[in-house]
Amino acid sequence: MTVRLAIAIMVVLVGNGLAEQLRSETVAAFDSYVQQREKQISQELNAGPFLQFDGLPAGQRANAYSQIKKGEVITERMPPDSSQATHVPHGLIHHWIGTVFIPGATLARTLVFLQDYDNQYKFYAPEVQRSKLLERNGNDFKLFLRLRKTKIITIILDTTYDVKYVPISADRAVSYSHSTRIAEVENPGKSDEIEKPVGDDGGFMWRLNSYWRFLQRDGGVYVQLEAISLTRDIPAPVGWLVTPFVTSIPRESLAFTLTRTREALTKPKQ
Repeated sequence: MTVRLAIAIMVVLVGNGLAEQLRSETVAAFDSYVQQREKQISQELNAGPFLQFDGLPAGQRANAYSQIKKGEVITERMPPDSSQATHVPHGLIHHWIGTVFIPGATLARTLVFLQDYDNQYKFYAPEVQRSKLLERNGNDFKLFLRLRKTKIITIILDTTYDVKYVPISADRAVSYSHSTRIAEVENPGKSDEIEKPVGDDGGFMWRLNSYWRFLQRDGGVYVQLEAISLTRDIPAPVGWLVTPFVTSIPRESLAFTLTRTREALTKPKQ
């Protein structure tokens, strides 16, 4: 009975019956959070450990390397500093970081693979349904992704991003991806398919920023992915039931992306 109730509540929350409008104060709070985190990222790249788990105590660091060398994806909710709140007015910030090791890969091959945006849907299906490079100028990219998010119900999103790759040295690079448009699609694949007004929809995902780090070492490439997303908040009366469904998706998407990247780059070349 609980599962049925959860399904009913989710349908109401993200369906037409309870659409939520993205508010200016929600966007302002998210932008402030992102600016603070991007400042920290810049500091880390200049003077900190390149990979997050390299900053762990020796025992924890050794355990992390042991796990990752076995093919596991290490994920962690951020930020560890509780002074940096992840709740914003009328919204929720979801901040996760994950790392995977890709044996036998090189930095150059990893970047070429990830920058092949026209073919990403082949490797990241079913979460990525369509992918297209819209524009490239050197290391700057504009791309389109149609995303499929499923947890009890399925939501389709048409999204665009600005992505910038920054080479640091022969063995490391970073990239920054900022969503520029996210629209929820109603009746996808049908003759009456239509996008809901941007920012006036179910609030399933309003923003998605991704920060990648690549390090070639130990006979392969370490890939660290950090994702910061913004969704609507959950009405208090049903929050205890709905929140686990909403908050689990960002972590699952992060782990899925890293796993599929590892699988694609460890497959024998055709």
